Amino acid sequence: MTPVYSFVIPIYNEEQSIPEIYRRLNLMSESLNDDVEIILVDDGSCDRSLELMRDLQRKDPRLGYISFARNFGHQIAVTAGLRFTQGDAVIVMDADLQDPPELIPRMIEKWREGYGVVYAQRTRRLREGRVKRALAYVFYRILRLLTDVDIPSDTGDFCLMDRRVVNILNTLPERGRYLRGLRAWTGFRQTAVTFERDPRFGGDVKYTFRKSLSLALDGIISFSRVPLRIASYLGLLAALFALIMIVLVVYWRILRQPGPLVGFTIITAAIFFFGAVQLLCLGILGEYLGRVYEEVKGRPIYTLKEVAGVPIPARDVRSARESTDSWVH
Repeated sequence: MTPVYSFVIPIYNEEQSIPEIYRRLNLMSESLNDDVEIILVDDGSCDRSLELMRDLQRKDPRLGYISFARNFGHQIAVTAGLRFTQGDAVIVMDADLQDPPELIPRMIEKWREGYGVVYAQRTRRLREGRVKRALAYVFYRILRLLTDVDIPSDTGDFCLMDRRVVNILNTLPERGRYLRGLRAWTGFRQTAVTFERDPRFGGDVKYTFRKSLSLALDGIISFSRVPLRIASYLGLLAALFALIMIVLVVYWRILRQPGPLVGFTIITAAIFFFGAVQLLCLGILGEYLGRVYEEVKGRPIYTLKEVAGVPIPARDVRSARESTDSWVH
């Protein structure tokens, strides 16, 4: 039977959390009175995560998993999981239990009211440092200011999406994916369910500062052309600055007797300023150009090593069979 609810959970070195999230999902799903499926996406884990997935899949036919040949990143893992889902409503959540499964019935109630996307919005981040909370707060406000798409603040990938939304996301070919922006871009009715975000159940934090910064850049560059305009504005500012410097130099030379260091200081400052503007503009252009380069190469966004317990989309069957003949269990 086709399930009503599909759960997509990306996994990367979460051997400590897998048994607990499975237990809590089981308890929660007993109250749904509908068929469910659980899809775990192994994002190239190097611990016992894949082994635990195999054990769970043998015990529970509702659970399936896919395993990448290497680590491709959280957003790609979620993207792959969405392609394998069948449910009318698809719930995306992380395995570290910072996204509480007990919130899902409230999200389902909103979905049944007609909302296409129900996202979990954090009111508090328990046991997170002040610096991280402050950076997250500033980032979401800047993102909303720069983009034309209304991306809700203080939200992550924990959400429920209607099948229509998932089908649209599955057709989008882009590789630099920012899923919380893409789901907002689809334009369906969307609403929030608030919660306090718990600390990790176990293991180390997977989203380091570098990965968080990379995701933030993906979000801004994928949904805004404002940085390119900023580069143009900086160019105009540099031209204005140069004009002012010319006027000042002419004034000092004709009407005043400057000291020997005045002209040298101005020239040095101008060189550094123009150099900084040029490098910044080149960096902005490079970010956009690099993403264009990634898109035009046309490579698959992930490669599959192993699949079990889920129907396999035709394109994934073709791509995987080209690399291995013993990948489906």
